[in-house]
Amino acid sequence: MEIDLVAEKKEILKRYKDLINACKRRLEPGDKEIIRKAFEVSVDAHKEMRRKSGEPYIYHPIAVAQICAEEIGLGTTAIVCALLHDTVEDTDITLEDIKGMFGDKVCQIIDGLTKISGVFDQTSSIQAENFRKMLLTLSEDVRVILIKLADRLHNMRTLDHMKRDKQMKIAGETLYLYAPLAHRLGLNTIKSELEDLGLKYTDEHWYNEVTHKLEETEPVRKKFIKNFIDPINEILKEQGFKFKIFGRPKSIYSIYNKIKNKGVLFEEIYDLFAIRIVIDTPLEREKADCWKIYSIITDFYHPNPDRLRDWISTPKSNGYESLHTTVMGPEGKWVEVQIRTVRMDELAEMGYAAHWKYKEAAAEKENNLEIWLRRIREMLDNPDPNALEFIDDFKLNLFADEIFVFTPKGEMKNLPSTATALDFAFEIHTKVGEQCIGAKVNHKLVPLSYQLKSGEQVEILTSSKQVPKEDWINYVVTARAKSKIKSALKENRRRTAEDGKSILEKKFYKCKLDYTLQNVNEFVTFLKLPSASELFYRTALGNVDVKEIKEFADFKLHPEKYRPKKKENKIEELVTNVRGSSDMLVIGDDMQKLDYGLSSCCSPIPGDDVFGFVTVNEGIKIHRVNCPNAVKLLSNYAYRVVKAKWNNDHLISFLAGIKIIGTDELGLVNNITKVISSQLNINMRSISFDTEDGIFEGTIMVFVHDAKHLNHLIESMKKVKGVTNVIRIDNN
Repeated sequence: MEIDLVAEKKEILKRYKDLINACKRRLEPGDKEIIRKAFEVSVDAHKEMRRKSGEPYIYHPIAVAQICAEEIGLGTTAIVCALLHDTVEDTDITLEDIKGMFGDKVCQIIDGLTKISGVFDQTSSIQAENFRKMLLTLSEDVRVILIKLADRLHNMRTLDHMKRDKQMKIAGETLYLYAPLAHRLGLNTIKSELEDLGLKYTDEHWYNEVTHKLEETEPVRKKFIKNFIDPINEILKEQGFKFKIFGRPKSIYSIYNKIKNKGVLFEEIYDLFAIRIVIDTPLEREKADCWKIYSIITDFYHPNPDRLRDWISTPKSNGYESLHTTVMGPEGKWVEVQIRTVRMDELAEMGYAAHWKYKEAAAEKENNLEIWLRRIREMLDNPDPNALEFIDDFKLNLFADEIFVFTPKGEMKNLPSTATALDFAFEIHTKVGEQCIGAKVNHKLVPLSYQLKSGEQVEILTSSKQVPKEDWINYVVTARAKSKIKSALKENRRRTAEDGKSILEKKFYKCKLDYTLQNVNEFVTFLKLPSASELFYRTALGNVDVKEIKEFADFKLHPEKYRPKKKENKIEELVTNVRGSSDMLVIGDDMQKLDYGLSSCCSPIPGDDVFGFVTVNEGIKIHRVNCPNAVKLLSNYAYRVVKAKWNNDHLISFLAGIKIIGTDELGLVNNITKVISSQLNINMRSISFDTEDGIFEGTIMVFVHDAKHLNHLIESMKKVKGVTNVIRIDNN
C-alpha cells in the first residue's frame, strides 16, 4: 500500500494542535515553546518508525501526551516526558541528550519510564523487573506512574493490531498490575477503561455478552432512571442547590465479575448503574450539604441501613471522598446513590493529579499520598530478591482494601484489610513489633495472629526479652512487618552461625580432620547444603553431629563407596514418558504437536480459547484464557506462555462439570437426567443434588466432545422447568 506522506504530515500537525489546545488553560509563559521542542525531537527520533497498524509511530507519544493533559490533568513537564517517553528505549537518543536539552527532572522521569534492557534471571519476569524499576522512580516522582498509565491506556486502545498471544499477555499484565494501580491512585475512569479493555482481550465472549446485554436493556434503564430522578430533581431545585444528577452504568468488567464470582445471571444484578448527584457548594459547607441531600433522598426512598458508606468523614487513602447509600426505588428495585461535590468528583475521576488544583484544601489527602509513597519506599528499601514475590507483596499491600484501627490514644492507622495485631505493632514502631508478645483489642486479650477489623482499638503488649520468631512471617501481611522480621531473623541467624563456626572447628579436630576452607566447602557439598553459613547455623543448633563428620572423612579417603549406582530406565517408563495426546492440540508459533497436560484449575476442553504454559516440572500445561490464574500467569511469566489451539478432527470425550440451581419442583431431577441422557446422548460420570427450603442445587460431571458441545448442554438445561441458572464449574 502506498503511503501519502503529505497527508500524514498534516495529520501529525493536526494532532499536535489538538494537544496544545488540551493543555492551553494550564500553560505558563515559555511552556508552549518547550512542548514544541519536545514534539520536534520526538518527531525526528521516530521518523522512520511505524506501529503495527502501519501508522507513523509519532501518533503514539502524541496520544499519550493528550491523555496526560486531558484525562489526567497533568502539566507541562509531564506532557514533555510523555512526548519523549520512548525515545531513549527505541531510538539513538540517550538520557544524557535528554538531560542536556530538557534538564534533570525530565531526565529522571524518562529514566523511570524507560524499560530495563539486558538479560534477567529466567526464573524471574521482565515485566516484574520493569515494574519494580518504575516504582523506584515513583517513590521520587508520582508522574512516572501517571504517564505510564497513560501509555498503557493508549496501548490497550490500539491493541487490535497485535497478534493474539501478544494481546493476551499485555491484557493480562494490565488487569494484574496497571488497573489496580490506577485505582490506587484514584484514577477511576482510567481504571474502569483498562479493566474493560483487559476483559475484551482475555475473555472476548463475556465482554461481548455483557456489552450486548447492556445495549439491549438501555431503553428500560433510561426510563427507570428518569422516574427515579424526577422527584429529587424538583425538590433540589426548590431548595436552591446548584447540582447535576445523572445515572452512570457500571463498568463491563465489574458486571462480569459479579456474574462470575456470585454465579448470578445478568438479569439478577440489580446495581447495573448508580445515580450520581454532584453539587456545587463551598468547601466549608461540603459535608453538611451532602448529608442534607442524603436526608432529602431518604424522604422519598427507603434506605438500606447496611449499605451506607461515609467516605466524606473518613476518605479512602487514594483520596476518594463520597457518600454512598442504597435505597429502594420504584418497581421494588435497589438503587445505589452517590452524593459528592464538584471538588470530590474531580478527585474521584482524576485522582491525585487533581490535587494540585485543590492544594489548600487537599492537605490531608496529600498526606495520604505521602503515607502511600512512604510504604512504597519501605518496600523498596528491602526488596525481596525474587521480583515476582515483590510484585505479589506490592499488590497485597498497596492495592488491597483497607481497614481503619485506632491506638489507645485515639490515633487512626490504616492497614490492608487482612492485617493482624502483629502488623499493627510494626506499623507503630519496629522495636514495638520486635518485642510484641500479644495485643488487647477493645480491652480483650488476643494473639499476635488476630486479624483486625475496622473501628477496633488496639493496644500492643511488649517484653524486652521477646525476639522475632520464624513463624511470625506467617502472621503478617504488610511489607513493612515482613521486611523487619526477615532482617531481625537474618541478624539472629548470623549471630548463631558465628557461634556454630567455632563449634564446627572443635568437632573437626575431634575427628582428626583439618579445619580448612576447602574442607568446609567440601563438607557443605557432601551434606547437600546451600552454603557454609547454613552449615554453621545447623551446627550451632546441634543438627550436625560427629557421625556425619566421620562419614565425610571416610568419603575423602574412599570416594568410590559413595558414588550412586546408575539407574536404568525400564522400557515401560520410556513409553509412558513419550506417550500422550499431543495430536489433540498444536502448540507454539509454528504450531507443532507437542506433549502437554490439561490444567486442573480450569479444566479446558477442545473448543475453549486456550494458551500453553511451560511449567518447571510438569512440561506444558494448557489453561483456558479465562482461567482464574490466567491473568497472573500472563502478567508475571509472559516469557513462559506459548500459543495453543485445538485440532478439530478428533471426537474424544472430555470430563466437564456443571452446576444447576433452581426451585425444587416435582420430577426436576428426572427431567434433567432425561435431557442429558435421552435427548443429547451424553454420558454422566457422577451426579449429586441437594435441596434446602425449596431451593435445589446440583452438580453433574459429564463427558463432552468440546466447548460447543458443553454450551449446547448448558442452554438445553436452562430450558428445563424449575431451573433458574446453569454454570460451568472451573475445577473438576
